[in-house]
Amino acid sequence: MNRRIDAHVARTQFGQIMDLASKNNERFIVDRRGEPAVVIMSVQDFIRTAAPPPDWLQKAWGGAKRRGLDALTPADIDAEIALHRHKKKPAAPGVE
Repeated sequence: MNRRIDAHVARTQFGQIMDLASKNNERFIVDRRGEPAVVIMSVQDFIRTAAPPPDWLQKAWGGAKRRGLDALTPADIDAEIALHRHKKKPAAPGVE
């Protein structure tokens, strides 16, 4: 849904507008002196409409979601990387 608002309203209620845009995917057209000047929309909405990800990336996301990899925390990812690096690291000479 698009809403037209005046720049003064956008300035004084910016936090509320951001919440509505990000939570409800609402779009706001901000007017300056009665003319449309800018659009406020969520990043997800922008990516979906103006800069959709390429097909290969959408397929990768789908595969990751099916395998449950989309739920990994940053700590889980760091642990996986550390484990992989530890396995790959050659042993020091003379150490078994």
